[in-house]
Amino acid sequence: MELTAEELAENLALVQEKVKQAAERAGRDEKDVMLLPVSKTKPVEDMRVLMEKGIHAFGENYVQEIREKYETLGDSVEWHMIGHLQRNKVKYIIDKVAMIHSVDTIELAEQIEKEAVKHGTQMDVLMEVNIAAEETKWGFTADEAMTAAAKIGELPHVHLKGLMTSAPITEDPETNRKYFAALRELAGKIGDQHFDNVSMDTLSMGMTQDYETAIEEGATIVRVGTAIFGKRDYHQ
Repeated sequence: MELTAEELAENLALVQEKVKQAAERAGRDEKDVMLLPVSKTKPVEDMRVLMEKGIHAFGENYVQEIREKYETLGDSVEWHMIGHLQRNKVKYIIDKVAMIHSVDTIELAEQIEKEAVKHGTQMDVLMEVNIAAEETKWGFTADEAMTAAAKIGELPHVHLKGLMTSAPITEDPETNRKYFAALRELAGKIGDQHFDNVSMDTLSMGMTQDYETAIEEGATIVRVGTAIFGKRDYHQ
């Protein structure tokens, strides 16, 4: 069910207020937390409502959807690729997205490097870490992350800016606090190595169910879809 413009605006304002309150509880500045609305399966019209409210960065899960929406919105939106990315599809978004959150293999990072060279561009990326060690999730294990960061740092056109994770689906966000804390600690350890071309300033973690807890544990980007856009219909 699509929401009205008024409902979207109300949802956005509510989420923004919760972001602010979570940052305050953690003694953080709300400006240090980027709210990234996840617009997958949602129409450009819904995105425009949020753009009128000052939102200009959106997270998308699917390459094809970025390509289609880009035809309409172009560079008026800062596009973030947050879904699983196949190597053979990097070429379609390398010149469109501001950041790829979901680098889950060295091979994918190397493909991003190749395409960045071809297009004469640079790409900011996050390394996806399966911090909860879920069998159904993509990402490096916590044990692999250090070595992977060093290798990605060797790619001159790919700039590793931090880590991303998708915590387990849960009714109780407190159960994910330990995973968010673990990701923050892992980023700190990687940052302490001072690898070339690697910074650990960005932590993309927390979604509709648990973004407040993620902010309390150091998230700098929260990826919020349902709480803003409403439930998705995947049967269209």
